Amino acid sequence: MPQIKGPAIFLAQFAQDDPPYNTLPAITQWVKDLGYLGVQIPGWDSRFIDLELAANSKQYCDDLQGQTSGLAITEIATHLLGQLVAVSPAFDTLFDGFAPVELRNNPPARTAWAVEQMTRAIKASRNLGLDVLPTFSGALLWQTFYPWPQRPQGLVEMGFAELAKRWQPLLNVADEYGVDLAYEIHPGEDLHDGVTFERFLAATGNHPRVKILYDPSHFVLQQLDYIGYIDVYKEYIRAFHVKDAEFHPSPRSGVYGGYQDWQDRPGRFRSLGDGQVDFKRVFSQLTQAGYASWAVLEWECCIKDSVQGAREGAPFIQSMLIDVPTRAFDDFAGSGTDEAANRHILGIQA
Repeated sequence: MPQIKGPAIFLAQFAQDDPPYNTLPAITQWVKDLGYLGVQIPGWDSRFIDLELAANSKQYCDDLQGQTSGLAITEIATHLLGQLVAVSPAFDTLFDGFAPVELRNNPPARTAWAVEQMTRAIKASRNLGLDVLPTFSGALLWQTFYPWPQRPQGLVEMGFAELAKRWQPLLNVADEYGVDLAYEIHPGEDLHDGVTFERFLAATGNHPRVKILYDPSHFVLQQLDYIGYIDVYKEYIRAFHVKDAEFHPSPRSGVYGGYQDWQDRPGRFRSLGDGQVDFKRVFSQLTQAGYASWAVLEWECCIKDSVQGAREGAPFIQSMLIDVPTRAFDDFAGSGTDEAANRHILGIQA
């Protein structure tokens, strides 16, 4: 039985222009001192990685690994880039902020840029010796997730066909370079639960590089069975964000949140251990399912400071890691029977 690796940490929520959070050597030394063994690098943050250089230079990638204070680079995260592969016109203005200034108000150019960046991230992953790339699917249909006004017949099928059409070339590049694309199942994306993942997988012709980044916090906010999800989709889970959440519906607000700020929403993200996710079951279920990659803290909390969240995160994840058994727990009671004895027990004549 494989063993989960960790603890690791996603750097995106901690990056800022002040030291030690503004360079890769400094921020990795900081998280190493907190007890982390790996870092997930945000591929859109030029303070930590130059995707163009990383895609084209193995030497640059070797040098980059030498700047991580001895920590492993677990993955390059590409969520903000993948988001721009598919954007509904309803969200053009909101998502323009993820693109370079010169591409804003130009959706076709923005999409082309995102595809180019994703291609670079795939190649960079290969140069770093990585075989999984976390990302978002983007969304063409999200504004229609609630069926009012009534969706026209064929709209959902057309939306997933178009989403697959946009991702197919990238999936083929990923296949060429031996890299899985792990889509984070996330509200706001067209891939936000099991059914939508299956729709996308089918639309791509069951492409072998379509995989999942599992983050139970998003399932708590949707009131989805996050333990059962592991059982159903275990063969697709290739990345894992360790993030907590809580959901407390009230007479005034529920899953949809009433347009409230994060502190006031019934469903909100929390620091590890402060929410409702049963991480003992999550880690047990993932271990039993054979997940053998990294457990990566993604810290988000509207109450606790990020430094405290990072400091508490490493020992929390460490406490959840399971040393898989080298022998069965009941070996001491084995009777040492053989085939003849088994036949005798069952009453089977030789």
